[in-house]
Amino acid sequence: MLSNQEVAEELLGKFGDQVFDFEEPYGLLTLSTTREEIIPMLEFLNQHKTYQISFLTDITGVHYPDNKDKEFAVVYHLHSFIHNFRIRIKVFISEADIHIPTATGLYASANWMERETYDFYGILFDGHPNLVRILNIEEMDYFPMRKEYALEDATREDKIDALFGR
Repeated sequence: MLSNQEVAEELLGKFGDQVFDFEEPYGLLTLSTTREEIIPMLEFLNQHKTYQISFLTDITGVHYPDNKDKEFAVVYHLHSFIHNFRIRIKVFISEADIHIPTATGLYASANWMERETYDFYGILFDGHPNLVRILNIEEMDYFPMRKEYALEDATREDKIDALFGR
């Protein structure tokens, strides 16, 4: 059975100071890496003969508007069915340079996950085969999961207080 410590030590040995911020919230190995190392790290975990961490559970974004030069995180959740082992990898990027390499070459399922992350956060995935909105309309000129997006549309008339007993 894989342990968090075993995988963390292997990643440190392979990627050195390009892997950092190790945590284990609720027993889930969580770490950060750089934009330049994310694809080699995903490839390493996917092709490792022992670990076999080959299932991409999710890719998503998180907006941290108060983190100067690290306003966005792209978060990868991976799973090994063989060892029932999970890992979370974060890559922080700045709003001024909001792109990261695509993982579609490793995981076909990354296609829609990256499109959804682009659709809601505006994060660009370099090399993605079809990076267009997947849930929102193409004409939308904002990214609704960013913190600067208003929670309510003040122009909507179907949400007047009287309809909600207020």
